[in-house]
Amino acid sequence: MALQNQKHLFDLPEDITYLNIASQSPAFKAIYEAGLDGLKQKNRPYTITGSDYFEPVVTLKKLFAELVDVTDYNRIATIPSASYGIATVANNIVLKEGDEILVIEEQFPSNYYAWKNIADKYNATIKTVNKKEDVLWDTSILNAITDKTAVVTMGNIHWSNGSLFDLKAISKKAKQHNALLIIDGSQTVGALPFSVKEIQPDALICAGYKWLFGPYGCAYAYYGEYFDNGKPIEENWSNRLDSENFAGLTNYQEAYKPLANRYQVGESGNFIYVKMQIAALQQILEWTPKAIQAYCKTISAEAVKELKALGCEIEDDNYRTHHLFGIKLPKNIDLDTLKKELSSNNVFVSFRGNYIRISCHLFNTSQDFKQLISTLSKYI
Repeated sequence: MALQNQKHLFDLPEDITYLNIASQSPAFKAIYEAGLDGLKQKNRPYTITGSDYFEPVVTLKKLFAELVDVTDYNRIATIPSASYGIATVANNIVLKEGDEILVIEEQFPSNYYAWKNIADKYNATIKTVNKKEDVLWDTSILNAITDKTAVVTMGNIHWSNGSLFDLKAISKKAKQHNALLIIDGSQTVGALPFSVKEIQPDALICAGYKWLFGPYGCAYAYYGEYFDNGKPIEENWSNRLDSENFAGLTNYQEAYKPLANRYQVGESGNFIYVKMQIAALQQILEWTPKAIQAYCKTISAEAVKELKALGCEIEDDNYRTHHLFGIKLPKNIDLDTLKKELSSNNVFVSFRGNYIRISCHLFNTSQDFKQLISTLSKYI
């Protein structure tokens, strides 16, 4: 059944047009209540038991595993940020001189700096795939993967304009050349279906505060077999075997917990954040990413036609997402004036160069796009 507008679940003011969830998502009411519950528990620490450090985290991992189609939740780690997850990956990769790390033009910095560091360390090369006129992204990416490629690291889409990448084809080509595939799903997971079983990445890293509606400072990671015996970037008590036995914690344990558990961030049992994250993922799974994507396509379809008629450029529907897409503005627009006008009309969007990046969700309606177009039409 098609999803209806869900604004009643949020606490957004009626006079606000918020089309910028890719920068920061609002918390719906269930998340807010879960956070309050966590604060109350913190205010009564004598009610916290040993199981509270572990069992809610397992619940959270199972929810995320279900969302991204992973059978074993032990392959999921809860982490504080996407950069933490990427740093963990980079910390467990050894390169040869001359190896190439493939990135996408204008890739988000958190999925670049760690690779630049290890490229310098091993005298490897960062190879950037650029967008060429009249050439599909996928064609350029697939042609760039060669026997020199050691790592392909990229988003599921281009973070600035929503251009889709064919990850199944890219994964197949990477495996043919024994290259690792590392996916940053921060701009898609939760709003666009993603299957680890289908794509078979070696790692999937996701910031949690965007389409996964978690609080700022939470993220998720899936780590495949390549990382089963790797080295975490921090050592904390809860990642070792038998850490549930509080009385025996000083019987120091050499072995880590299996699979991705070794990569858990310290204090992963955060009593406030975990409750909020559980409430968020439960609601996303109820909505389903497929239905979210369909809803966003429905409410934006007419606006896309009108924007193109005004002279704006938007990627073809078949090659982009609908929850996030870029609007390339005509060159004659005074961007500073436009930004002020949008703000004064309580229309919140994100600018990326000469692009407006739109990121909508179930709290938006087609009316929100009319407000945006009404303001834009004065300047085009």
